[in-house]
Amino acid sequence: MASEVKLPRLGQGMEAGTIVKWLKSEGDTVERGDPLYELDTDKVTQEVEAEASGVLLKIAVAQGEVEVGRTIAFIGEQGESLRSESSDPQGGEAAEAVAEDQQEEGSPGAAREADREKGRAASAQPEPPGDSPSDRNGGRIKASPLARRIARERGLELSSISGTGPEGRIVAEDVERAAAAPASPAAAPAVAASARPAEGVEIEQLSSVRKTIARRLTQAWQAPAFQISMSADMTRAAALRARLVAQVAEGGIRPTVSDLLMKVCALALMRHRSVNALWAEDRIELHPTANIGIAVAIPKGLVVPVIPSCERRSIQEIASARVDVVSRARSGKLQQADLAGGTFTISNLGMYGVEQFAAVLNPPQAAILAVGAIEDRAVVESGEVVARPLMTMTLTCDHRTLDGATAADFLRTVKDFLEEPGLAL
Repeated sequence: MASEVKLPRLGQGMEAGTIVKWLKSEGDTVERGDPLYELDTDKVTQEVEAEASGVLLKIAVAQGEVEVGRTIAFIGEQGESLRSESSDPQGGEAAEAVAEDQQEEGSPGAAREADREKGRAASAQPEPPGDSPSDRNGGRIKASPLARRIARERGLELSSISGTGPEGRIVAEDVERAAAAPASPAAAPAVAASARPAEGVEIEQLSSVRKTIARRLTQAWQAPAFQISMSADMTRAAALRARLVAQVAEGGIRPTVSDLLMKVCALALMRHRSVNALWAEDRIELHPTANIGIAVAIPKGLVVPVIPSCERRSIQEIASARVDVVSRARSGKLQQADLAGGTFTISNLGMYGVEQFAAVLNPPQAAILAVGAIEDRAVVESGEVVARPLMTMTLTCDHRTLDGATAADFLRTVKDFLEEPGLAL
């Protein structure tokens, strides 16, 4: 019996993903664990492996956005006939949802074209009073999961949309059509004036990564945050890094200041467990290991891969892990697991010449550390002005989880470890 390939849920809160391309063609032999297709989620683009061995009998969805749990292909024996009905054990409305999704939100099929035409004609007419979709279905609006999701993203009310699916069910095409429909005559001039781009303006559609950045930063901005800053004398830290680099064999990975900083922060987090925490609405989770995320700029925006258990790794091991995740981030090869489990984040813009900045929180983490460039500054020592290599660090904190004194103690510990690395032992 052929196995259904369903779109997996690769992370908490994932509702849908976009199939970018198939790595196997219909008729190809597939082994369990083989890369089967590329999936673009709201965080990364990754290869999804086959969960069964056999022949790829049929690709039901070649590309495009698909909701979690939908059947996208079939794997079985050569020449095997496919089941005509979904194996969804729930039956009823769940079975209807699967069938509806396959017919209405995949490739348009002739079986529904007549219904679509009726729906398109109906959507062009005003809805009769007392005959809204909710009225027709006993107060409940029938809509597919993908249609609901698109409506939420576009800010549309499902009650104002006419459905073309069975029994007036709203599908993705209906929502897209409603979003593209012209506004009412009274509002049309204002909307058209604001929506029409000026001559020469290029429109760049948001990628899934950019949409996620926008959503998460908006979420972060709602948290009551505060910032504190300190500058560390990096004389001894720079000397330590130089000694570590000198010990690296030819062709090996050279530790950077960021690697040293991750190690120092990990050790400081173990001494200040309240900073190594996540906000969970009705509780605060204090984590036993320092899983540190590093902000990485990629062509599509920004991702934060996580290096777990940094307190247990040597600086050289942290450097190797950093090179690996940064390389895969920039080549689009990150896996969902690379982005999960972070308890603290570091954002370093020192290599761009930025002297000081405040990073935006990475919810639900309690804090994020922004690091500027190391630069010689004048300081007073024993009554004399001397130059010292200083690096300014700014800690952004979620005030729901951390108080100022606790955050200051943590940042002072990081500063002390950088100025005298022996204190970290």
